[in-house]
Amino acid sequence: MNRQVVMSIAAVVAYTIALALIPQFAGNYETRIAISVAMFSALALSWNFIGGFTGYPSFSTAAFFGLGCYIGALSQRAGLPAEAAWMIATVGVAAFAAALGAIILRLKGHYFAIGSIAIVEVTRLIISSWGSVTGGGDGLNVPLMTGTPDVVAARILYIMLAVMGGAFVATVIVDRSRLGFGLRCIHQNEDAADMVGVDTTRFKIAAFVLSALFCGLVGAVYASWVGYIDPTDSFSILLTVKVPVMALLGGAGTLAGPIVGAGVFVLLEEFFWANFLQWNRAILGIIIVFLIFFLPGGLLKIRYKNLLKKLSANRSADRSNTVSEGEAKG
Repeated sequence: MNRQVVMSIAAVVAYTIALALIPQFAGNYETRIAISVAMFSALALSWNFIGGFTGYPSFSTAAFFGLGCYIGALSQRAGLPAEAAWMIATVGVAAFAAALGAIILRLKGHYFAIGSIAIVEVTRLIISSWGSVTGGGDGLNVPLMTGTPDVVAARILYIMLAVMGGAFVATVIVDRSRLGFGLRCIHQNEDAADMVGVDTTRFKIAAFVLSALFCGLVGAVYASWVGYIDPTDSFSILLTVKVPVMALLGGAGTLAGPIVGAGVFVLLEEFFWANFLQWNRAILGIIIVFLIFFLPGGLLKIRYKNLLKKLSANRSADRSNTVSEGEAKG
């Protein structure tokens, strides 16, 4: 295990501990933000398997998240404990992704991107139309977790952090395994990878299932937290766009990049919501476009040492020029 991997693991562990301590030292508002950070970090890490390692532009996150919401909610309404409902949702979404992946992963490039967006709309329409089971457009009430709001929020935060930790551990394992090597080969040149013996179909399906598995679990936990779900919120197109942006912002294909991107994105979004209510989405969109165009590798791929050296050199040059001008005037 190289030094960079060890540093990434240590940073994520420290980051997780810091988020876990928030309920002890802050209020419900800060805890809610921490939950959002952990939740979106898990979703961005999930997307990273198919979008970062494999290079397939997937926009199906909302479909997996929404299915996780509904499978978990229906399981709880059937009388199952929340934990059992979450596990059923995870397995159900993973099975759905495995069956779907064998079909949709035959597409490539923008065709795959369009197909993945279509999955979100098709699943949303099915859930909306199947009113006798899913409640249709009226949505579903989910059994609430017991305890005061502060206790429930802290419990959800710890669960979301556990999911985020699980997704990160899976990322490290994939990165160091033959699967990760195969996915990167597919990213570089899929035809060449197939020619040298990489089972591209099996590897892509594995990445697609991993990208769905944690999304389904997050969706089920989210449904238990909010207590009410509906098709519009659960299968939001905005969600399926935000998650890839978070991974790209931090650094797609890296270990900790999706976590960094999710944290920065959530904090920026919260800041603009609080201070620029009418213009928050426009400002945030401009910043995102700027970062993606001028930082295509993400925040973690910036060479900060070189940047600091350049800044120091520029300051030294400015001081030298100032001194020279002063001596000339003297």
